[in-house]
Amino acid sequence: MMTNAALPFKAVFSFVALCLAWFVAPLPAVAQSAPATDVMREVLSVSWQPGYCAARPKSRGCADFAATSAAAKQFSLLSRFQAKKSYCGIDAALKQKARKGKWTDLPGIVLASGTKDRLLVAMPAAKLGLDRQQWLRSGSCVATSAEAYYSRSLDLLDQLNASPLPALFAGKAGAVITLTEVRAAFDKAFGPGAGERVRLGCRKGADGKPIVIGLTIGLATGDGKLETLIDGSSPTKSRCTEGATGIAKAG
Repeated sequence: MMTNAALPFKAVFSFVALCLAWFVAPLPAVAQSAPATDVMREVLSVSWQPGYCAARPKSRGCADFAATSAAAKQFSLLSRFQAKKSYCGIDAALKQKARKGKWTDLPGIVLASGTKDRLLVAMPAAKLGLDRQQWLRSGSCVATSAEAYYSRSLDLLDQLNASPLPALFAGKAGAVITLTEVRAAFDKAFGPGAGERVRLGCRKGADGKPIVIGLTIGLATGDGKLETLIDGSSPTKSRCTEGATGIAKAG
């Protein structure tokens, strides 16, 4: 039976699983731009907290969410992973615990004080142990330590949040945002073609209409700026093409 602490973030697991499934699926046009072995070796998955909390208002992670909080105005870190890889070098018992147990019961991770402070702001669910679970699940496959994994992921997130993308989402109060708009903004911020490496993550709201709860961004592996890593990835398709941003219209 799933513990009470794990229940609120069932949607988080679903979002990550959905990201993995989408980025593993082949795309016919990819062969024109890169060999199959080079296709989307990493994915940066970020949450849009207003949308997530609009779609899952009873989640414990949304209990203290407010429209004035930092998370309401920028993207939050969810994960950085390699397609088809998870729990690299993690023993079976700990893997099972990470998948089914209470996240705060998982082993603590060692981070520099500065990295820890940044992570608590950038990943609201870290207070529920999501940082521990994601390190075991995804970080173990892309970095040698939790510090390396999160400091690098946070640097990439900062570059995304310094772009016009958060303002685009925030400016859509009471309205729908489309994949076309998001991809055009990525092209402008990170270079022509960058938008084709992006997908919308959506969930149905209480009215049955889609709400955007995050983004997944294809990356090449290695060091470099976000713009360079996106450019080194390959085009993809998005199942979700539009959704509400979860921000209520003023007045």
